[in-house]
Amino acid sequence: MSSDKVLAPETVLKQRKNAEKSAINSSANAGLTKEQRREKRQVVFKRAEQYVKEYRELEQNEIRLRRQAKQAGDFYVPAQAKLALVIRTKGVNKIAPKPRKVLQLMRLLQINNAVFVRLTYATTQMLQIITPYAAWGTPNLKTVKELIYKRGYAKVNKQRIPITDNSVIEKSLGRFGIICVEDLIHEIFTVGPNFKAANNFLWPFKLSNPNGGWSGRKVRHFIEGGDAGNREEFINTLVRKMN
Repeated sequence: MSSDKVLAPETVLKQRKNAEKSAINSSANAGLTKEQRREKRQVVFKRAEQYVKEYRELEQNEIRLRRQAKQAGDFYVPAQAKLALVIRTKGVNKIAPKPRKVLQLMRLLQINNAVFVRLTYATTQMLQIITPYAAWGTPNLKTVKELIYKRGYAKVNKQRIPITDNSVIEKSLGRFGIICVEDLIHEIFTVGPNFKAANNFLWPFKLSNPNGGWSGRKVRHFIEGGDAGNREEFINTLVRKMN
């Protein structure tokens, strides 16, 4: 038997491919000096601290407004949500052309795919069209962070690349001032001015089936005991089961 062609195991091939991707991704930092890398890390740390302070102030302000409303005997109505997380709950069978097109526009091509969406009048109307085939709601900061850290992949040259290093983000979004994961999370969560670029940079999240499975009534609305439609803040509970 000739030993010229020895087929490597599939796992070895995958490891080699991932190593090649990591090498390409880290090449952006290859030309930096030790001092430059230290300065960049300090910038990232300062931004992270700034964001933590901002998130804490937002939370405390929300608590203060609720307490004031309660003391005055009123009801506190929070500001209208600007961000939604949309999860596809149904497969490709028996879907009408119009909702199928909307699912494609939102990049929800497979069951259990999830994407962030900026809530506007237009996107709200689109969500109504795909109500039987998707679940959505308002993600909290914890959900946004966990999705990006655990399930986040970048779309670079139409390829799905793992976010193994901040250089992957800086290379694609650096011109928008987004150079690290914390910048990316902040831009998504606050629906910042560069939300569209940051969101398109993220490959649609691939989630697992929820623990315990779906209810079996995927097309029925959530308020009727099904899986589809607007769950508001309860979308965070669903993500915990699927992440």
